[in-house]
Amino acid sequence: MEPHYYHVDVNWNMERKGLMCSPELSHEANSCIEVATPPQFPKGIPGIWTPEHLFTASIGSCLMTTFLAIAENSKLNFKNFRCRSKGKLEQVDGKFMISEIILEPTVEITDKKERDKAERVLQKSEAACLISNSIKSKIIVKPTILINEQLT
Repeated sequence: MEPHYYHVDVNWNMERKGLMCSPELSHEANSCIEVATPPQFPKGIPGIWTPEHLFTASIGSCLMTTFLAIAENSKLNFKNFRCRSKGKLEQVDGKFMISEIILEPTVEITDKKERDKAERVLQKSEAACLISNSIKSKIIVKPTILINEQLT
């Protein structure tokens, strides 16, 4: 496979805030994301996406998109997927880093016979997630599989 490149432009606006856009996604301003220093740091701004949130979100969303592809290829019949993600920022060897990401994916199925398949698809998704495979943060996955036979 040929290499793929993803372009992102970040432009400072004022104080500790900027605007992040990708020329590949759209030229409209509403497709951009406002980013700022988190409020835990000096002059940080609450209520705005931070690099720390985006980093954590990239891992959770990668798990989801990987799950969707593997579930389709595995013919897993599921009704819902969601994933909570929590990134742990700490100082390690004198440097700030996201040292750990906790992912809590939940897959909802309607047939209890699909449980083992759902577990395998989640395990394969965890192993194949390209963002998780690209970072040095520890990834902890705590999956939940819900069986809701009333959804059929």
